Amino acid sequence: MKNKINFLSCCILLYVTSFSQSISSSPYSLYGLGSIYDADFGSIPAIGSSGIALPSDTFINNLNPASLGYLPLNHFMFEVGGKAIGTTFQSSFKTENRNNFQFSHIAFAFAVNKKSAFSIGLRPYSSASFKISEFKLPVENSSEYYILNAEGSGGLNNFDISYGYRISKNLSAGFTGNVLFGNTIDERSYTISNSLTSINKKTDYSGVRSTLGVQYKIDSTLTIASTFKAPAKIKASKVQSVETISSSGESTIESDAASDTDDYYMPLEIGFGISKRFKNNLNMTLDYEKSFWNDTNQSELYGDFVNQDRFAFGFTYRRNKKLRNYWDRIQYGAGINFDTGYLEIDGKRVNNTAISIGASLPVDNTFSALHISYSYGQKGKIGDGLIKENYHKLSLSLSLDGIWFVKRKIE
Repeated sequence: MKNKINFLSCCILLYVTSFSQSISSSPYSLYGLGSIYDADFGSIPAIGSSGIALPSDTFINNLNPASLGYLPLNHFMFEVGGKAIGTTFQSSFKTENRNNFQFSHIAFAFAVNKKSAFSIGLRPYSSASFKISEFKLPVENSSEYYILNAEGSGGLNNFDISYGYRISKNLSAGFTGNVLFGNTIDERSYTISNSLTSINKKTDYSGVRSTLGVQYKIDSTLTIASTFKAPAKIKASKVQSVETISSSGESTIESDAASDTDDYYMPLEIGFGISKRFKNNLNMTLDYEKSFWNDTNQSELYGDFVNQDRFAFGFTYRRNKKLRNYWDRIQYGAGINFDTGYLEIDGKRVNNTAISIGASLPVDNTFSALHISYSYGQKGKIGDGLIKENYHKLSLSLSLDGIWFVKRKIE
């Protein structure tokens, strides 16, 4: 069974990561830095992306750096993952289907001593892949309309280094330093009457951000936790070309003109989490996160950034991880996630709701496992200038656990 799981894991992950350049498409990635990417590790996608209060004792928990204080000594953990996403876009006029395969994350973690550990990870942060055709928009203070055609690609990557330390038997704290970098390419044309204006723009972004986290064990079955993501400025610069075509002829206003542009601001984000274990078999997780986008004083031509609330609930069940029977060692999970979104278009929120199920299949007698989860979700709605997204998502990640610096007992 172990050999079969190893072979299956390698085949699936090679297949998924071979499509790592294909980024998810969404019309809402037109805004800001693009759609925020959910690259959760281990079994977290199966439990509604909840887990702020979970320790990194069997997998790398990227939701809270304080979890690294519980990484077992002499263990080296490595994880790589990918996603397959099928999305149906619905508007008042038509329906369109798109499928994507994409790289999710790569990370490793190792214990420094009995009370502390480091982790390093790389994952996409946002995706700005969209295509909009023949979209009518009103001209302000006029009865006329102009036609927008837009196409974009690119996004930001997130490289992070985390450190967690167990201050006492029940309390741990951690810190993450994030480096955000990447670029977006935006090609737009505006048509009004007999005039066409084309704007081609490439914007480069770079910035750093920090996260603080704590976890506190009230008793052996109940843990509470919190995270604090500091506000940050993402510096931006652009290269832009602008051309116009009208009845009087064609003219070039700008040609590969380099200049600074408005920086992008990340909000203060505060998260709270609870983890409760029942009879050593069933574990419940509950998270709440608040993002203060209003304080960044940002807006878009077609929408506004507003404060965001996210609720996540999940549970896992495993009969007994110490049993010899392979099927009894499998961990099952399910969860639900609701997100109010940080975009408001014409006074309408772009909400997101998803449900998920999954399983963690042991690979050997260590903490190595193949994590598989499926989620179904809806984002936005039909009408009021919005588009509804119905998506099916399959998440796969392979966690490998190695034992370091352990003396042999038998020569």
